[in-house]
Amino acid sequence: MTPPAAARGAATRDPSAPRRWTLTTDTTSYTVVLPSHGRWAELASWGPLGVEEGPDPLDWSRRTHFLTPADAAPAEYLPQGLRPFTGADLVAGAAGRERGVWWEFEEAGFTPTGPGRPGTLRLAFADEVLGLRAELCYETVPGTDVILRWTELTCTGEQELRLDRLDSGAVTVPLTGTARLACLSGQWSQEFQLTPVDLPRGRFEIGSTQGVPGHAYAPWLAVQDGADTAGPAGPAHTACPTYGIALAWPGNWHITADAEPGGSVRVRAGRVPHEGSVPLAPGRALSTPKMACAFSPDGLDGLARVWHRYERVLAGERLHRPRPVLYNSWEATGFDVDADSQLRLAEAAAELGAELFVVDDGWFVGRGDDTGGLGDWHPDAASFPDGFDAFVGQVRALGLDFGLWVEPEAVSPASRLYAEHPEWVYRIEGREATLVRNQLLLDLGREDVQEFVLDTLDRLLGSYDIGYLKWDMNRPPTERGRPGAGPADRLDLDAAHVAGYLRVLDHLRAAHPGVTVEGCAGGGGRIEHATLARTDVVWPSDNTAPLDRLAIQYGFLHAHAPHVMSSWVTDAPGVFDPRPRSLAFRFVTAMAGVLGIGADIRTWTPAQRSEAAAWVARYKAVRDVLHHGEVHLLGSPADATCGVQYEEDGGGRVVVTAWSTGRLDGAPLVPGRPARLRLRGLDPAARYTDQATGTAYRGAHLLHAGLPFAWSARYDAELVVLARQEGGGDRPAHETP
Repeated sequence: MTPPAAARGAATRDPSAPRRWTLTTDTTSYTVVLPSHGRWAELASWGPLGVEEGPDPLDWSRRTHFLTPADAAPAEYLPQGLRPFTGADLVAGAAGRERGVWWEFEEAGFTPTGPGRPGTLRLAFADEVLGLRAELCYETVPGTDVILRWTELTCTGEQELRLDRLDSGAVTVPLTGTARLACLSGQWSQEFQLTPVDLPRGRFEIGSTQGVPGHAYAPWLAVQDGADTAGPAGPAHTACPTYGIALAWPGNWHITADAEPGGSVRVRAGRVPHEGSVPLAPGRALSTPKMACAFSPDGLDGLARVWHRYERVLAGERLHRPRPVLYNSWEATGFDVDADSQLRLAEAAAELGAELFVVDDGWFVGRGDDTGGLGDWHPDAASFPDGFDAFVGQVRALGLDFGLWVEPEAVSPASRLYAEHPEWVYRIEGREATLVRNQLLLDLGREDVQEFVLDTLDRLLGSYDIGYLKWDMNRPPTERGRPGAGPADRLDLDAAHVAGYLRVLDHLRAAHPGVTVEGCAGGGGRIEHATLARTDVVWPSDNTAPLDRLAIQYGFLHAHAPHVMSSWVTDAPGVFDPRPRSLAFRFVTAMAGVLGIGADIRTWTPAQRSEAAAWVARYKAVRDVLHHGEVHLLGSPADATCGVQYEEDGGGRVVVTAWSTGRLDGAPLVPGRPARLRLRGLDPAARYTDQATGTAYRGAHLLHAGLPFAWSARYDAELVVLARQEGGGDRPAHETP
């Protein structure tokens, strides 16, 4: 990354001229300008490489009426005081003073991108009267089109500050028409519903104060340029400029979009303090969560691929560890866990080709139902009379890895742990605690609670041959206080819990690197980049019903990569859409990410088991393409036929998962033809051969006419593997034999 002339040679620069810095990623650029007045930084341009060369698309007239210049500017980060009317990103003050920050530019640090290393930009502003220094931080992520933003705040005075708002950053999206937003909304068992929102004027805000990102919204937002989209949100494949924001924070959060005067849309994101403010003592510093900014010229579908590449970078070297085909016992046995029934399930799972057996809730003492046991993490001797170690050995003798479910943040009131340490739970002195799912929540911000969780997990993983750990969290904090620790408004309990949670996950990575970790919070309640950087897979939803799950996964794949998406084949009927679907449909749906099985396979017929084993084998043959390939979302579950396309690096194989979701066409009673899915991103001149049928297609045919599927009542899903052969050059007119 070469700094523009204005950022080079400070000795020859006109001190009254604006300063400019351009951060570049693989295919995009992001230019920040410091106006000559030096009071704030502005976004000059953001988009494909080269967009920075020309008049700034976000240049504004500086004519303001009933607004201050800061309120109208495409400012990168501004405090209340300088920006009083249209939404400040930082609200701070000190006791005995009016709230507000009036800072001046202090210094800049700029490092261009080099081979394999990020480019960085740091802009420091200071308010000497209040005693606050703010450093706006930018960092590119090599190998991606993502720019990370965060802010570092330091109390430089002698008086404690109160931070009532402390966003990570703000970005003004350069639009030419109405903003078309897309968020991921829902509820428990209906997470990740892709939801369009038009924002011609006003404010749109999503967030959570449940101590986790929550089931109602994911900390993710996309903004499309409405001038180039069709329909209420524009189809996912519409090639239009699309901008994305995601926040890496597993606690309380918000993302706010404002359609501002002048036609721009400004998006802010940050964490939300539990008590409404955060104290910052003299000499102390605080860093906000990372806000990831992404751009694609290819619509929501293209933006999804940007996020997928970024999450593969987050996985690091663990990306290339195969995610095993798992069997989880919960749907089959619930809390009724004993060695004999689990071994029968494990034997059946091994015959299907599963590689991992996970014992879910119910394996520990006092856990006959959901009223007890949490916190007392010791195997129930009555359920495993020969010892838990012997049981694990029997499972492994079947050729299966072994996994275990835990909920380390939770405690049952009837547990021994709660009797010994009632002070470890969140509570407010003199107030009755609310039970959610018959349990309380441990204050993971306490160091002694962290040590208990670390010791518990180390003991389990050190005593038994466990290769997989499913971390669940089934209740939000309610009476969130810490008796004896001082006034609640002086405690940053949300940030403390997040720090404890991340500390434990970091410890698992370091102390038990061979253990695969799955993240879960009553389904998809805690899925964001900080968690994804420390886990191997996540559980998008407790709803595994076929058509419901298809819609959940469709939204999930807009924000997150297939290699982190755990999905099971179960017997569960639809919760929201009870239409029956075949075993094939359920397998192809689960194979779109990381395949698992959660049905009571003891009741399956020999024919069902044989079919299931064949699907597992087909999945294993293309698992690397499904997890690491470039993804295109083909239609949506609202269409009669939809699919997901995965292209291997280099284009040698293309895998398509396809589903029939709607009514059939009545053939052969009336004239009909196969449904078709138009593939995308292929070489029009190359030949692609279906490895199962031998049918050959030109890339142009698959792009224009589409891949055919002759759906029927019994044939409602398919996995197609296409092998590529290079084309033969020009094609003169010819007669087809």
